[in-house]
Amino acid sequence: MKLNRNLFSVALILLLGFSDQLFSQTDHMKGKLIGNEQKIEQWKDARFGMFIHWGPVTLKGTEIGWSRGAQIPIEEYDNLYKRFNPVNFNAEDWVKLAKDAGMKYIIFTSKHHDGFCMWNTKYTDYNIMNSPFKRDVVKELADACRKYGMALGLYHSTLDWYHPDFPLTSPGGKVRRATSNLDRYTEYLKNQSVELLRNYGPLFVMWYDVPQEFDAVRGQGVIDLVRKVQPDIIINNRTGAKGDFDTPEQRVGGFQNDRPWETCMTIARQWAWKPNDEVKSLEQCLHSLVRSAGGDGNLLFNVGPTSDGIIEPLQVERLREMGKWLQKHGNAIYGTRGGPFKPTDWGVSTRKGNTIFLHILKWYGNSPKIAIPDLGMEIKNCRLANGGKVKLTKNGGNTIIEFSGKDLQPINTIVELEMVGDVMNVQPMEIGSQSLSYQQKVKASSIPNPNWNDISSINNGDWVGHFWSPSRDDKAPWAEIDLAKPAKISKAIIYESGIAVKGFELQYQKGDIWKTAYKGTTIGSKAEIKLPKFSAQKVRLLLTDFSQVPGIYEIVLL
Repeated sequence: MKLNRNLFSVALILLLGFSDQLFSQTDHMKGKLIGNEQKIEQWKDARFGMFIHWGPVTLKGTEIGWSRGAQIPIEEYDNLYKRFNPVNFNAEDWVKLAKDAGMKYIIFTSKHHDGFCMWNTKYTDYNIMNSPFKRDVVKELADACRKYGMALGLYHSTLDWYHPDFPLTSPGGKVRRATSNLDRYTEYLKNQSVELLRNYGPLFVMWYDVPQEFDAVRGQGVIDLVRKVQPDIIINNRTGAKGDFDTPEQRVGGFQNDRPWETCMTIARQWAWKPNDEVKSLEQCLHSLVRSAGGDGNLLFNVGPTSDGIIEPLQVERLREMGKWLQKHGNAIYGTRGGPFKPTDWGVSTRKGNTIFLHILKWYGNSPKIAIPDLGMEIKNCRLANGGKVKLTKNGGNTIIEFSGKDLQPINTIVELEMVGDVMNVQPMEIGSQSLSYQQKVKASSIPNPNWNDISSINNGDWVGHFWSPSRDDKAPWAEIDLAKPAKISKAIIYESGIAVKGFELQYQKGDIWKTAYKGTTIGSKAEIKLPKFSAQKVRLLLTDFSQVPGIYEIVLL
């Protein structure tokens, strides 16, 4: 690798400054540079963005960055760019697809952990211009975004396992270099960040990732410099410093309206393209978006283009299906804020002005009957977005919303409540769950990686993001739910990630003994199980046979 050590001084860059003709790529900004706080509100209004992970690693179909030195030897990985020639890449096709999907911004990987740069950078020869392709991908994407009114942000890895000055290298940043210079690497990171802003900006977001050796002080130094160049830029929390917003990964974040957040999640299994990857169902995709909005967060939904530059047809189809749904129901997502009711097992709520949208994502049984707490103001009107009659009654301090089960929609049934006053300042309230198991205490026989196999995921209402998996050497894994007090149970619904389970038992504790209530074979995407009625406080799922390490999204007890 040849690194250009004649770096432009930061001071000179700042003296040159940005052009006075700063403009935004979003319709809301009307050609003005605006304050960071207002920009964040516009980013929250957008609610839905496209994440794109792409680079020479797609020639192998393994994970970007992480497969360097793992599945692929380092020398082979680092030379993949010499064969990278995505002749079918068309930036306008990508941007038009994002618009078709109802997405309002794009975040593209300018540089991942492998250090390869997808733009014409002056600071390293390890970039796209030295591949057979010889085209500046970031420039073409920035031009297409401006043409079609799409906001553009860039993902830029904080660490760099290729750069000789970064202290750690592959595989997975677990190897420490004999010699390194973190201060010199930080200068490299800063200069590339400024280069991206100057040459392709203004940008909507700078999305850094995995600080490793960067602490809060070093990370804040990067943020401060970037803000001097573009004061209104939005920056995430992965430089080592706090930044503007949190970034839960591969799971929908919990309700949080005191600090912005954005779930980043793949439409398939892998961030970069993988042959025959499993694409999420339309229900999973839309529920991730709706649950994100209901928790007062955004969804950054990732696609991985192929090595020739196209997005796979099944991913395209799924995104366009999402766009069609948003064309009809986007008013309940865009420009909304989460609440005033906190998420529960059956769904979430969003709000805008004097309107509350109840999103019923799953309902077990026939006719829905939902009790909402008193908001201190009258309900002026209540309707189903897809039509149908709604009955409202009072019961103590609650309003009961009832309608026929035949009006339930396959993916999301939206109830619109028009209130007599503004609901935006109403403090978030708890709302009742339908299942007995929702957010009760849980434990498991094994949890190999709490960051990715969080046992609390099995009863948090999210059957799309994180799931619980036992350790590889756990031959009889179990997950237990403590209902806090004895309850009558007659039904269970289990959601599995994949189709690994070949045998299982649902058990309940009676005294010191675990008794079997049900034995089954496969679970798959969803298993609804009618149980002989019993009363118990503790229930567990015991996995007795499986073809590979299983994953359980959710256990619902009714």
